[in-house]
Amino acid sequence: MSLPVRKAWNRLSRMSWDEFCTRLGQEITKRAEYAIYRTGVSPSSREIPAPSPAAGKFFFAPDQIPGRVALLEQHLPSVVSETAVEADQILRHRFSILGYGNLDYGSEIDWHLDAVHGRRAPLKPWYKIRFLNFEEVGDHKVIWELNRHQHLVTLAKAWAFTGDERYVREIVGQFHAWQVANPYPIGINWGSSLEVAFRSLSWLWVRGLLGKHPLLQSELDYELARGLARNGHYIERYLSTYFSPNTHLIGEAVALFFIGTLCPQIPGARRWQQEGLAIVLAEARRQVRPDGVYFEQSLYYHVYALDFFLHTRVLAVCNGMAVPPEFDMVLEKMLEVVRVLARNGPPEGFGDDDGGRLFNPRRNRVEHMSDPLAVGATLFESATLRRSAKLTEEAIWLFGEDAVGTIPDNLSPTVGSAAFRDGGIYVIASSGERVSQMLVHAGPQGVARAGHGHADALSVRLSIDKRRWLIDPGSYVYVSPGDDRNWFRGTAAHNTMRVDRQDEAMPDHPFSWGSLPEVATEQWVAEPLFTFFSGRHTGYSRLPDPVVHRRMILHAPGQYWLIRDVAEGVGVHELEFFWHFAPDLKVDVLANVLTASSGDQKLVLLNAGLEDWDLEVHQGPISPAYGEKQMAPVATVRARAQLPAEHATLLLPLGAAELPGSFGLAEASAYHGARVYAYERRGITDRIIFGQKGEGWTAGPFCSDALLLLVRSQQREITSLAFCSATFVELNGDRVFSGANRLEWLEWTRATGVSASDPESPKFFDEEALRSKTPVP
Repeated sequence: MSLPVRKAWNRLSRMSWDEFCTRLGQEITKRAEYAIYRTGVSPSSREIPAPSPAAGKFFFAPDQIPGRVALLEQHLPSVVSETAVEADQILRHRFSILGYGNLDYGSEIDWHLDAVHGRRAPLKPWYKIRFLNFEEVGDHKVIWELNRHQHLVTLAKAWAFTGDERYVREIVGQFHAWQVANPYPIGINWGSSLEVAFRSLSWLWVRGLLGKHPLLQSELDYELARGLARNGHYIERYLSTYFSPNTHLIGEAVALFFIGTLCPQIPGARRWQQEGLAIVLAEARRQVRPDGVYFEQSLYYHVYALDFFLHTRVLAVCNGMAVPPEFDMVLEKMLEVVRVLARNGPPEGFGDDDGGRLFNPRRNRVEHMSDPLAVGATLFESATLRRSAKLTEEAIWLFGEDAVGTIPDNLSPTVGSAAFRDGGIYVIASSGERVSQMLVHAGPQGVARAGHGHADALSVRLSIDKRRWLIDPGSYVYVSPGDDRNWFRGTAAHNTMRVDRQDEAMPDHPFSWGSLPEVATEQWVAEPLFTFFSGRHTGYSRLPDPVVHRRMILHAPGQYWLIRDVAEGVGVHELEFFWHFAPDLKVDVLANVLTASSGDQKLVLLNAGLEDWDLEVHQGPISPAYGEKQMAPVATVRARAQLPAEHATLLLPLGAAELPGSFGLAEASAYHGARVYAYERRGITDRIIFGQKGEGWTAGPFCSDALLLLVRSQQREITSLAFCSATFVELNGDRVFSGANRLEWLEWTRATGVSASDPESPKFFDEEALRSKTPVP
């Protein structure tokens, strides 16, 4: 049996009966429709809606448009002016698509052209076009993005702002030209049900924005409805139930719901409305983890899905439709994820960046990922969301005056550590003189074959005072003539450890991985004195000499982060650690000190024991938006090491003139079963002692079985002590703490006393004994 036949058989053998029947029916329908087309009869010619003035309610009525425009002119005047500028460019057939600007499509738009790479998709039945083959079509996303017709919405908004009839004439001209150039079922623009769904939503926005315009009241509305009828039938026939049951399926269901609600004169509309809403509700339950993290392990796709859900919820409200409380709970949890990630500036991403957005595709950068908060704050009247939300054009169009009254000015959200355990997203944050937030990605790489996840287990991103310092480089592209896709989603593009120059998972198809790692969080404690994270992954267990990566992060709030990486295994391996910095930072290396600076701020990275490690800084690629690439500083720490091996880095946010102090690893011969790091600055010494969970150790005057012991002293006097996961702690032979069971955490300071995870535990803690002790230097 040949390899292709074997693959096909394996695929068939895994299908359920329902999937087999669905796929078989779709294959038969594709070919039947093409056969009808070849006879000269349009397969969609019968899909003409019966004339009827009945219609559902859009987000706003025609007579509410002037009020929305007035609000935008008052509160977001730049939106009005920028829309007019972009609309004028569209009149010249110059488009900003994804991360590409000023693409010139000439006097007659070629709807099948990838204008970035100069490639044109072939005019043949859509199901025969290999849209992931760069040689055949170029980058299909460039073609599809233009054919989503969201730029027609821009033209409609520009007409609402200015009353300039050129914009309406351009809408009509492009709409009719598109129909001629894309006869169903020919061409790449019928190759994805999601793309048909996006195009349908754009047409519905155009209908809503043109309101009572004479052209809409005559021929255009009928042609739009006719096209929407054809689109609805297509989406229903080719739902991505089995092909790509993620945001594709959500977007298609949203389009069915919108067409069915807003165009009830179309035969089948009622069925689409019910079917679309049912799918949206079901997929919200299936695709969102219990903690609110979207299951694709991508912030962009999280927001993408949230936009779909929110617009569905708002349209349901407009039409007096009830939705179950469980749906609102999902939305509120998803909004909470965005709120937490956006508390200290633009929320740093993880996973793929698709480049597309609902409503306005220009919202395709990190600073736009928090936009759903404005919609959520108004929809749910949430005081918590209001503190993080910024007023947006989208919220004004959806809610009018209610949005303006909901979003206050100049409010700052509170910042503290948070965990989304199901999605493996941990946020280590603190307020104070410098507000800081570190995101740790310790979740699964994705769902199924992790099509939109990256090989970034245990990676970190860091923002301080709303400035990005350690970043995620993005995605760049999905298809290209080179290996860009695999580099940007590979381990070297993330702030984590790489072994033997291999990724944590093995790249397969552009939207799949092989040999996915198991990622687990072993410890999470977030308390006033310290925050501690410990996790591991098995991505390198596939090597001939298997390696397990463990990462521990200790944060002393408002002071520093200690990141300790342990490579467990045997043999000699090449270990690399990467630090990707924001492009506006200047990065220098002096001895073992790495300094990133901007203005009067700097981030200092102190490395413990760099004698056997090479440290270099170079320029590496990052992608702020799909298709856009620029260079930014990258630091690499590299060594060939006998395993088990470890490396530790202390991250210090400082003012430009502040000195960092000293950081190092204590001599191993002085300790048994523990690793001790010391950080000293301004006469204060922190000893950070790591043990093996459940095993006893000795470190100078201390003896314990704690996973972590943090001791701070000043002038040889202990001022605070904290530990994770211990049954006892001894100092100079005296028991400071002794518990019958393992205690998750305890912290003590001279000023505040003792607190612990178990309220009964403090009585097993000898505070007086500790106050009387001084540590050995």
